[in-house]
Amino acid sequence: MSKTGKNYFPTPNEIFSLGLSPGEFAVYSYLLRCANRRTRQCWPSYKTIGAATQLSVNTVRKHVCALADKGLISTEDTIVFTRTGLKHNGSLLYTIRPFHEVLDAHQQNELRRLEVQTARWKYAKTASL
Repeated sequence: MSKTGKNYFPTPNEIFSLGLSPGEFAVYSYLLRCANRRTRQCWPSYKTIGAATQLSVNTVRKHVCALADKGLISTEDTIVFTRTGLKHNGSLLYTIRPFHEVLDAHQQNELRRLEVQTARWKYAKTASL
């Protein structure tokens, strides 16, 4: 592999069918960039993500929560110890979920939404008769 082969990360084309906001897309893309390709895990801080995406820490936090709610990532708290042995909260550990699972779940949710919408339409039609 050439040197330039390491300076990119793949993004599935179907990401555009999930209805992500531009901020969610930016945060997700940054996490993909940082993640280990084998483990699909990384742990950048909100501040680091914000600096890379030009978003505030609070906005990054909001987008991380949205990505987790949409099933694109999972997060875990981490703990770090100082040299003196004090325990502190670390950055979140992000795990990028396999995209085929995300896409399957999204399609199932869309199908359920359409079924509910169809049922409401049928009810409204019969109620107006």
